[in-house]
Parts: sequence; C-alpha cells; structure tokens
Amino acid sequence: MPAQAQAKIKRLRQALSHQEADRVPVGESFWTGFLLRCKELWGQDFDPYRAFDLDYIIITPNMDPRIQPFEIISQQGEDIVVKTGFGATIRRSGVLPMPHFEAFSVERPEEMLTFPFDDPADPRRFYQGGDDQLNGVGDALTRNIPPWDERLQAYVDDFAVFGSVCEPYEYLWRIIGTSNALLWMAAEPELFAAFVERVGEFLYQFAVAQIEAAKGRLAGMYIWGDVAYRNGMFFSPQRWRELFKPHVKRLIDLCHQHDLMTIYHGCGNASPIFDDLAEIGLDGYNPLEAKADLDVVKLKPLYAGKLAFVGNIDVRILEEGDPEAIRQEVRYKLQAARGGGYIFQSDHSITSNVDPRSYKLAIDTFRQLASYPLNL
Repeated sequence: MPAQAQAKIKRLRQALSHQEADRVPVGESFWTGFLLRCKELWGQDFDPYRAFDLDYIIITPNMDPRIQPFEIISQQGEDIVVKTGFGATIRRSGVLPMPHFEAFSVERPEEMLTFPFDDPADPRRFYQGGDDQLNGVGDALTRNIPPWDERLQAYVDDFAVFGSVCEPYEYLWRIIGTSNALLWMAAEPELFAAFVERVGEFLYQFAVAQIEAAKGRLAGMYIWGDVAYRNGMFFSPQRWRELFKPHVKRLIDLCHQHDLMTIYHGCGNASPIFDDLAEIGLDGYNPLEAKADLDVVKLKPLYAGKLAFVGNIDVRILEEGDPEAIRQEVRYKLQAARGGGYIFQSDHSITSNVDPRSYKLAIDTFRQLASYPLNL
C-alpha cells in the first residue's frame, strides 16, 4: 500500500485508539449542490477529498434488497418519481433539498415475513454499475453509478477507504416506512422482531461479502444507524438494546476480526446509548450533531479512552459564513482532540448552503491548529 494511504490509516487508527498522532485526522461528506458550487469556482475536475487532502472516504456498494434499475413512475422537468430496489416510491424534486418518500411496498405487518431479498453476496453489488437507492437518491438523483470495485480502487492509494453497511433499523424503515416501523414495533412485536432478524442476517452477510470483495483494500467500515432525532431516541434505549444492539455488536465484531476500524453514523441525540456502543467495542461515533445540543468538548471527558467522536463542527456556522465565527468553532471543537479520540468533521455533512470558501476557511484554520502538540 502506498505511503500516503498508510500514513492516513495510521493517523485514523491512533485517533480512534485515543492516541495523539502527527495531527488530528479529518474527514467529510458533501452534498451535490456544494460540489457543483466548488466546480464553478475551481473547475469541473474538482474532487473535494483530494483538494482538501482529507484522510478518509466512504465507498458504499449496492445495498438494495433487490438489485434492479430504478422504475420511473413519472417525470416532469426536475420533478421525478422513482421506485427503487427497496420497493420505495420516492419523489426527487429540484426545488427541495431532500427526497420525499411517497409509498413503501410493505403495507401490512404480515408482509414483513415474505419481503424478498436478493443474495447479499451477489457479485453485482460490488462489480457491476447501475442504480441503487443509498448512492442514488439524496439531494440529487444519480443513476448508472460505476461499480463499487472501481470507485474503491480510484481512492485506495491515497486515502483510508471505508466500506459501509446499515444496521437493521436504518435499513428496514426504507422498506416499511418510519410510521409503520414505530407502530409495528409496539403493536406487532413478534412479527417486527422476526423482520429485524431477517434484515440483520442479510446485512451481516452483506458485510461479509463486502469485506471479501475488497480483498484487503478497506481500512474501516461505517455502520449507518439513525435511531434518534433532535430531542432523543425514536424509541426507548431498552427497546434498542433488545432489538438492535446484538446486530450492531455482531457487525463490529466482524469488522474487528478483519482489522477494520468501525464508525457508527447516527443522526440526532442518541446519547442514551453511547455507553452501550462503547461497551460493544465501537471505535468512533459520528456525526454528533451540534443542532441536537451535543458538544464534543463536554462529552470527550466522559468517554475518553472508551469511545472516540467524529464530527460536531456546526454546519449552521459554516452556512452563515462569518469568518471569525468559523475560526472560533474550529478552535473550540479541536479542544476535544487533546489526547486523541477525535476526528475533525462537520456535524452531519457539508450542505448546498455552505459557500465553498467558508468550508476552505474551516479547513485552512484546521490545518494551522491541528498538529500535535495542540496549541489552541
């Protein structure tokens, strides 16, 4: 493996092991609108990971239950409705920042028993391009995505590359919808628990196949798991422990068996389960949303040596664009990097409302301050 990738992997491993490396690691995710603004400023070949010299990138294979092209239900200008391999009907409108889920293929609890899954190890997930929901339906509609293997290979020499997998709740709501998920969890507990087991096994085998397909090129794995909103959990922490914690632990254990770092991405305020995630061996938690009243500088002493944090740079400050406020946010949050245990990143992703020059200012300020020993 080339020296540049090795250095970044080492830096990340040290941070997630609560050690000070040469400097604080940095990562990020970007909205399409932000990238388009960057290309207007800096050229059509602009790549934010290379231009900002980030330490890692996440490359997601085709995780759809069924591998198939999007079915176009209707289209008028920038307003398009598609049906995906999750069986979800989704409207992607040019005037809205995010897609709207209009329908789900599972409408009755008993249908969870028979919902079909393609083989989680199907080679098309890794070696064939096409459409898939997680890569293709976000703040823009993207089709005919290149094969995962090619996307991975393009970055492996210069970055720590993370694969990705969902935990069961993050996955199943895309099949049955959030309302049904929360309702059936309470009203149909046996059917719902059985579906969690089906989904959990599919995702575990998908992770096994992804690690095999990577052939040693992955440095880590992102586990996607939104189980909270701004004010707390979607359901009780005890329910999470009963239904979902065993599956998250199984994924973490699998990754560690293959020497992969693990970062769990959970939006909102899921702090009631931080101790659980530390207990089952998670390396890092992302994105630690400032807008959910989470503050990494205050949390760090509580989890030092137990759970690292990734993120918490308030994207609202980046959107507002005040230079001194941006510098102050960077200086303040970098306090959490003392002793390791912190990766610099936004508290979700860089939105289309962020001026590229504001993000560049944050990165430039970070570069000035992030070398160890920290002098803030």
